[in-house]
Amino acid sequence: LYSLKIMNRKQRIDKILSKKLNDFLLEIVDNSSLHIGHHDFTGNDETHIKIILTKKNKIPINTLNIHRLINNLLKDEFKTGLHSLEIKIN
Repeated sequence: LYSLKIMNRKQRIDKILSKKLNDFLLEIVDNSSLHIGHHDFTGNDETHIKIILTKKNKIPINTLNIHRLINNLLKDEFKTGLHSLEIKIN
């Protein structure tokens, strides 16, 4: 029997960002459980995501451009239930 594994939001975000952010180690944290009750959030739908990027090298980066890139890459996730995105760049 053929079974299709459906990716959750964290997995999709990891796949999307890993392709474009090769110079960073990527960590994706689901903080949705911290927002239970806020605007009827249950904490189960991966609505509040934190992305932690750690540079692999010493090359200077423009953090605003990285934020813009991530928001653009994840625009479809915002259309399908992503409510909050926190980005930390180390």
